[in-house]
Parts: sequence; structure tokens; C-alpha cells
Amino acid sequence: MNLFRTKPIKDLLRGEEESGLKKSMGALDLTALGIGAIIGTGIFVLTGVAAAQYAGPGLVFSFLVSGVAAGLAALVYAELASMIPVAGSAYTYSYAALGEFTGWLVGWNLMLSYVVAVAAVAIGWASYFTDLTHSLGLTLPRVWTTAPSAGGVLNLPAIAIIAAVAFLAVRGTRQSAEANRGIVALKITVILFFIALGSFYVKAANWHPFLPFGPAGIFNGAAIIFFAYIGFDAVATAAEETDNPEKNVPIGIIASLAVSTLLYIAVTVVLTGLVPYTALNTASPVATGLIYAGFPWAGAIISVGALAGITSVLLVMTYAVSRILLAMARDGLLPPLFGLVHPRFRTPYAGVLTVTLVAAVLGAFLSLGLVAQLANIGVLTAFIVNSAGVMVLRRTKPHWPRPFKVPLYPYTPVLSVLFCLYLIFSLPRLTWLQLALWLGAGIAVYFAYSYRHSLLQGPAGPRTKAVPAPAAKFRPGVGEKEERP
Repeated sequence: MNLFRTKPIKDLLRGEEESGLKKSMGALDLTALGIGAIIGTGIFVLTGVAAAQYAGPGLVFSFLVSGVAAGLAALVYAELASMIPVAGSAYTYSYAALGEFTGWLVGWNLMLSYVVAVAAVAIGWASYFTDLTHSLGLTLPRVWTTAPSAGGVLNLPAIAIIAAVAFLAVRGTRQSAEANRGIVALKITVILFFIALGSFYVKAANWHPFLPFGPAGIFNGAAIIFFAYIGFDAVATAAEETDNPEKNVPIGIIASLAVSTLLYIAVTVVLTGLVPYTALNTASPVATGLIYAGFPWAGAIISVGALAGITSVLLVMTYAVSRILLAMARDGLLPPLFGLVHPRFRTPYAGVLTVTLVAAVLGAFLSLGLVAQLANIGVLTAFIVNSAGVMVLRRTKPHWPRPFKVPLYPYTPVLSVLFCLYLIFSLPRLTWLQLALWLGAGIAVYFAYSYRHSLLQGPAGPRTKAVPAPAAKFRPGVGEKEERP
């Protein structure tokens, strides 16, 4: 039994060629995809909770800390994506670098992270939708718009938006990308509107005390709002549907993260200057800030933009996790159902429908704080593994083409590991316990099903067929002979 047998890169590339997914995305599409996934619940929802409960006005430093951690991880992802431009993202990279079992655990964690992220985002969408309908004179029954833990019975708006996103995600990548670009343009416009209007009414007194929870509050806040940054991983999952992925995927990852970080910091500065941080403990803090400042009409505009922005996050998160499931099913680690591609729309529809069904159940019954923390710890562990993986591949595959290389190697991946570890240790201990239970379940599933059905290793050993050498741009050099057929 060799649980850490790695999958040859040439076989990963062969799977990309045989996937049947349609290549229709460029650098602009990927940048919009990243912004669509990053800017949403983090800026429109979690800023308020994090400021009120963890960091106060010092939340701007929390965003800087999280941005640095995400930026370091993004550089690692960019190298891996240029080297292995296939679906699966962190799962595929860890499989190639550290072996099947490690890849399985990363993929299992990403499943948790993305599914609960979809649920969390849907909860935030429902909150803004409820606020908007209330401002229009229509008050929805609380029992049907909140989770049982908040005094309700069922969050129907959360279920409705997840169902709508499932329909769009199944319809096709091109249609989803076009819809996402329009939504991204709208939400950036709304955010710039908030910054421009709110900056005239900032009161410096609201920034005092700047660190009401002390320096530790900065890092506690960073651990919570790291959820706001995890979307850039979705760009890497789109590699198989991208033209010239070796170049366009790194551009999409880095550009989307840079734009999003600047907007996060600007919004946080204005928001905490508009409203005392103690009044921001709400699921719709940006709209609350303008209403508090005496602009209820502007709050309604923000709510509309937030609904659009959060919808794009739902769309991209659903897109990303369905591609991870596709990659895992293609390797035999999940049932073939998740690898089915729709004959007409060329999308992994079974994965989309499964993810949205589970997320709808979670969004209907759970609170925002719980699901956000679970999403954070799952993605942070994936970032750590992939930062280690890029160092392993530098040693084991030194001559394999890397159109993009991590700058300041090896310091960048080492710092990425350290930052992510610090953020994990800043999360509540209960979140660690929940992750441990999820990993325990994942290990059980691996030995009960995945190991037995793996196409790379199983009771009969490796079963991948010999294939021709990859195309010239992927052809290995000296030191890669072990991967030649």
C-alpha cells in the first residue's frame, strides 16, 4: 500500500485533453471570475461582524494581514496553475506533489469549504434581500427568512437564490462568465459609490479607540474575514476551460486578488468612520452604514448592488467546487456520477446539483458565523499543503516548464505556510474540532471507497495507460524520464 504515490503530470494533462469541457475563457474572464468570487459576502456581510466582535476600526489591519496571507498563497497557486493547468486546483496540485492520500484530504477539505461557503453566502444574500423588501414596504415573515438558531424555521430566500444559481451554473460556462462580468461591473460600481459618498461623512471620532480588542483583535479579525479572500482559488479551477491557461490563469489569480484587496481596505476605512464599530454587528453592514449616516435611499442602492455581488460569489463558488468534484471523480476517488458532463451544455451538472442541494440545506438551517469559520479552516489547510507542494515539485520536477515562478523562492511559500498557520491558530477551538471530525469522516470514505476505486493505485496497483508524451510546451526535460511512457 502506497498512499503517497503521486500522479504523473503528463497523466493530469491527458485528463485535461479528454475532459470534454469547453475552452471559452480568457484573462479578463478569469479576473472577473476571481473578483466575482472574492468580493461579496466578505465586504457586504463579514466586515460588520468582524469589526463589532473582533477588531473594531483596526479591521483595516485585519484585511491587510489576510491580504498578505492570501497574496502569498496566490503566488504559489499561480506557479502551480501555470505548471499544471487542469481542473481541481489545490486538489490536483497536492495530488501531483504529495501523493494521492494527501490530495484526497485536500480535496475533501475543499468540498467542505466551498459547500459551506455557498451556504454562508446565500445566508448573507437572504439578509440583504430581506432588508431591501422591508425598505420597499414589504416585511417578510421572520420565521421563513432566518435559521432556527436565530428564532426562525427556514431560510427560504437562501434556498431560492441557490436554486437560481444552480440553474445558471448548469446552463454553461460561457453564459455563466457573461453573467458574471455584468454582475462584477455592477457591484464594483456600487462599492465605488459607497466609498465616494461615505467618505464625505466620515467622523474621525468613530475610529477611537482604534484597537478596542487590543493587537490580538487584528489577528482574530483576520482569521474570521479570511473568508473574504478564498475565492481566488476558483480561478485555478477554471484552467481546463481557459484559452492559454499557462498565461491567463496566473494573471487572473493575481489581478483579481489585487483589485479586491484595495477595495476591501477602502470600504473598511469608510465604513468604520461612518458608524461606531459597536453598531455594525449586522449581516448588512454597508447598507446599515449609509442608513446610519442619514441616506436610506443610498442604503437601498447598496442592497441592490450587494444582492448582485453576492449572487456572483454564489455562481463562482458553485462553479469551482463542481470542477473539483469532477477532477476527483476522474481519478476514481469519487463515484463516476460527479464526473458526468452534460451532453448539451458541457458542464458537470451532477456535481453542480449535488453541491447546491447540500448548500441549500445548510443555508436553510445554519447561522452565518458557523459556516464561515468552517470554510476558512478548510481553505487555509489547502493553502498550507500547496505551499509545501510547490517546494516539493521544485525538487522532484525541476525541469518541468513553469511559465510563472514564485518570486523570492523559497521564502514566499515558507511565509505562506507560516501566515496560514497563524490564522488557523487564531480561529475558535470549536472550529478545529469540527475540522477534525470532517477529516475523520474523509479518511473513512477514502479507505472504504476511494482507495478501492482509484485509477492510480488500488489492490491491482497503478492502472493508468501509457500515453504519448505531452505537447511541446509541456514536454519534460532532463530528470523527467520516469514520467515518459
